[in-house]
Amino acid sequence: QVQLVESGGGLVQPGGSLRLSCAASGFSFSNYYMSWVRQAPGKGPEWISTISLVGSNTGYSDSVEGRFFISRDNAKNTLYLDMMNLKPEDTGLYYCARSRDFRISRRVPPRNDWGQGTQVTVSE
Repeated sequence: QVQLVESGGGLVQPGGSLRLSCAASGFSFSNYYMSWVRQAPGKGPEWISTISLVGSNTGYSDSVEGRFFISRDNAKNTLYLDMMNLKPEDTGLYYCARSRDFRISRRVPPRNDWGQGTQVTVSE
């Protein structure tokens, strides 16, 4: 059974930083591209970033390019998202997702491949 458990969200001021983690189990983590997806209140899901099998290739949405950095530790079955210079528009639920594509497709993976999410709120 695929399990993805996100952590690290919270309340942060604009300009601040957070590190999200995602613990994966129930599948062979190192055999899948992994992604982050976010959903702002009242909006649909937005693809944020994807990382290749060993982390040699990454992709980011225009909205987070240069501020967010995705990484993975295959020995620990863990995915990370380092978020810097956070803005109020970064507020939302952040989900770790197993990608079905073996490339940087810039698409939101199917909903049943997501974790339960962690809330990030950027506010004064």
